[in-house]
Amino acid sequence: MRPATAPVERRRPRLLVADDDADLRALLGEALDGWGYETGLAAGGAEAVELARRQLFDAALLDINMPGMDGLQLLEALKRHDPAIDVVMMTGDPAVSTAVQALKAGAWDYLVKPLNLDELQHLLRRLLEKRLLSREVSDLRSRLGEHLAAKELVSASPAMARVKALVEKVAESDSPVLIEGESGTGKELVASAIHRRSARATGPFVPVNCGAIPDDLMESEFFGHVRGAFTGAVADALGLFRSAHGGSLFLDEVAELPPALQAKLLRVLQDQEIRPVGSTKTYSVDVRIIAATNKDLEAAVKSGGFRPDLFYRLNVVRVVLPPLRERREEIPALVTHFLRQLNQRFRRDVRGVAPDALAALAAYDFPGNVRELENLLERAYALGARAELTRADLPGLTPAMPAPAAAAAPVAAGAGDSFPTLEQAERELVAAALRCFGTDKERAARALGLTLRTLYRRIKKHGLD
Repeated sequence: MRPATAPVERRRPRLLVADDDADLRALLGEALDGWGYETGLAAGGAEAVELARRQLFDAALLDINMPGMDGLQLLEALKRHDPAIDVVMMTGDPAVSTAVQALKAGAWDYLVKPLNLDELQHLLRRLLEKRLLSREVSDLRSRLGEHLAAKELVSASPAMARVKALVEKVAESDSPVLIEGESGTGKELVASAIHRRSARATGPFVPVNCGAIPDDLMESEFFGHVRGAFTGAVADALGLFRSAHGGSLFLDEVAELPPALQAKLLRVLQDQEIRPVGSTKTYSVDVRIIAATNKDLEAAVKSGGFRPDLFYRLNVVRVVLPPLRERREEIPALVTHFLRQLNQRFRRDVRGVAPDALAALAAYDFPGNVRELENLLERAYALGARAELTRADLPGLTPAMPAPAAAAAPVAAGAGDSFPTLEQAERELVAAALRCFGTDKERAARALGLTLRTLYRRIKKHGLD
């Protein structure tokens, strides 16, 4: 835990500039440098995306009309990767429709070419003052102990884009939602997003881990109690349902509820009433239920461990979160998201991730999913990582390896049957680098410590082309 008096590391604001006009790029680079900014200059959309994957930027200046990936497509790609980045569009078309299109796509503002440098300087100053104010508000909330959920779900993969679209639809209704996924996939974040986008957003969001409450206290925790209802009940208690009145109650690990509580929960969902322990009075409650589990509830119903009627009541809308190993393309965007959070929390200025570190992260299986990734990065900060995260900042990170062929013999007496062969390990590392860097074979080769020619030979050898 960092001390409250830790100094903030001062740095120059960083801007990403993407324009296919080499002369304008050079002019902007020179002007921004003179104004005290660090810049990343890109001649096109693909190059700009690659720069953003490796380094954190405060803002981006994007030309709308570029060959290949145009400015609006680039804007969308940058926002998917890093929702926190502010984007200013540059256009030679002064038409109102062009400006409206850019602003609807998420641009903070736009400028018409030929650029007025004084106007640009003033606009950037306002933008960065806004970002500074936002950071100060967030930091104040942190100091006050408010741990707020992230404003946006990271949705840089098709799987999570579908989840985000489903969240938007589900939020409009008041139906119960069941969120399924392995531990660490972000079930509470999804539940919070559903609540914040719903008509109940101004009401309370009350999360509870059903597996953490002792069986003998469950009824009291959920429905409240009156003074003297049992030993230790020295005052009335509202309980979780009345505390969540007008809002949402998030039942995490709902499969852990004991049978007696399942029956009473079903009754509350049917009647919208609760009776505190020891009381003869009932209270109406207006609560939306969002439940989550890392277990197979349908299997639990078949085995008799979970009531079928409660399952059907909870499973009106189902949201399934895929594990991180099935959406590895999400890793760079998640890393960017967590670096922003950790920089603020540790008052640090880690600028990005080295190619070898990013390749290692992309190759790892993450059994603990997104939570494990966040903890891994936090450990690097706690151990003193600065400037750029490297492979050395991520000790113990080993890539996921496929099981060996059935005919493969153990390496030595006592060796585990799952130990990979050198051939298998090489293939997986090359495949991981290709997943991480896409079409940029030169970057993949550098990350692996190979020449480009050698990488192509390995790709052909392992059938990865």
